Amino acid sequence: MNKERHLVVISGPSGCGKDTVVKYLRKVHPEIEVSVSATTRAPRSGEKEGVDYYYMSRAQFEDKVKNGEILEYAQYDKNFYGTPKSEVDRRIENGITVVLVIEVEGAGNIRRLYPDCNTIFVRPPSYEELESRLRGRGTETEESIRRRMARAVEEMEYAVDYNSVVVNDTVESCAEEIYELICKGLQK
Repeated sequence: MNKERHLVVISGPSGCGKDTVVKYLRKVHPEIEVSVSATTRAPRSGEKEGVDYYYMSRAQFEDKVKNGEILEYAQYDKNFYGTPKSEVDRRIENGITVVLVIEVEGAGNIRRLYPDCNTIFVRPPSYEELESRLRGRGTETEESIRRRMARAVEEMEYAVDYNSVVVNDTVESCAEEIYELICKGLQK
């Protein structure tokens, strides 16, 4: 079996609920692991180092990129986000299904490096619902919401590049659909 099939890339616009869906997926299917990304943004309330992200300075992040320790990275809303290579390779080498929750540019980079990975795009039920979710966070400025909504329109065009597209109507149904897609991908 091709070990790259144990790598699952999940993307979607900011606010579509992909992190919430993946947290639920992990709760009901704990055998699936999530790669912890690195970022230069500050932690949000309740987030933990090494659990939600590896938080680092811009200089630290750039050093890791320069040393080939980051598989993919992108700048989003003035901060860098990236995937540590060690987080992915260790898991797929051991046959553990690992999920990367990353944005569309990074997903393209991962597809080039791991062409047999399983890619899933999560869509919000509507743009109105997406905006409502962003506002519901209570962490975004009006300017940030406008930027994220404009970016969401652009990102939705990339859905055609993914193996599968799911709509996040409810966390539970979306997570279950993703799980079924992961299982199908492992059987190929």
